[in-house]
Amino acid sequence: MSGPIPDSSAHAPDDGPDPARERTALKEWAVLCDALAAGDVVAMVRKGGIREQRAGFSVRHERFLLYPTFFHEKAAELQPRFRERLAASHARNAPGVIRVELVATVAGVWAVHDLGRLRAIEAEHGLAWPAVEARFHYKSRPGVQVVAVRVARLPAPVEIPEVRRYLGCVSWVALDAAVDVAGATPVLADEPMARRVASLSAALGPPDGSA
Repeated sequence: MSGPIPDSSAHAPDDGPDPARERTALKEWAVLCDALAAGDVVAMVRKGGIREQRAGFSVRHERFLLYPTFFHEKAAELQPRFRERLAASHARNAPGVIRVELVATVAGVWAVHDLGRLRAIEAEHGLAWPAVEARFHYKSRPGVQVVAVRVARLPAPVEIPEVRRYLGCVSWVALDAAVDVAGATPVLADEPMARRVASLSAALGPPDGSA
């Protein structure tokens, strides 16, 4: 099914997480959040922030909000098809405010240690090849995580104060307050999303943890 996330708050158990609310957020460049929201890409190529050097990036959650960031966002590190979107993305930047519009569910994760395989998936992420190479070789530890996500748009944007502890070069953030994700609508229907994930699997092999 590809309809909105149901409003199940009335039926949520008293002692468990509420499936209609989410407070975990993953930082991603704002322009790439826009590309995910448009269905132009379905994957992210991740290595880990400076504050995650030792452990590197890992997918800790099956669902999370997308936290658009302008930190380290560079036109030269984007594929040419996305560079012209930077101005529109930056025009929405309001210092001190996070504008949350998207919730993502993990559709597949691949630990990739063969740089050549990443050439085949350029259509599904937004980074320029030199940026992919730089992330792959960062800290002389070859490899990246490719994370495919199914993105859903919230019924209305939510603006959150950007408090000090959210800042810096770190991937994951636990927000002070949960965001209501009930009614979020997937940007891609089931069948096209499945085809896109299948194309990633064809290039990278089965996702991590699959049978």
